[in-house]
Amino acid sequence: MRTSPEIQRRAQELRKCMTVTEQRLWAALRRGQVAGLRFRRQHPWGSYIFDFFCAELKLVIELDGPIHAEPSQQENDLERDEQCRAHGLTVLRFTNDQVLQELDAILQTILTLHQNPQNN
Repeated sequence: MRTSPEIQRRAQELRKCMTVTEQRLWAALRRGQVAGLRFRRQHPWGSYIFDFFCAELKLVIELDGPIHAEPSQQENDLERDEQCRAHGLTVLRFTNDQVLQELDAILQTILTLHQNPQNN
């Protein structure tokens, strides 16, 4: 999917100022620490920027802060997730609290997807 130079620049900026929860998950995902899988952070895709993306699994991981509880944002998230699925991508959404309190469970979910690709 084509990405505009503006979106690419924005992704670069976001990599420099990650949230605490993004930093925490990134520390667990980087350098193939989960089954040797390679993740990208703030990965541009069309007009979107994924928090994390694993090409091998076609996996998008989004971390949702409080704004994602707003009805308008939930509509946007649903539309975005549907577009991703239409392109064969799997989308996992986790709240910031889940990252802070249940990181091992998140990593296990990713590992399970890797071990059982037919379920994606």
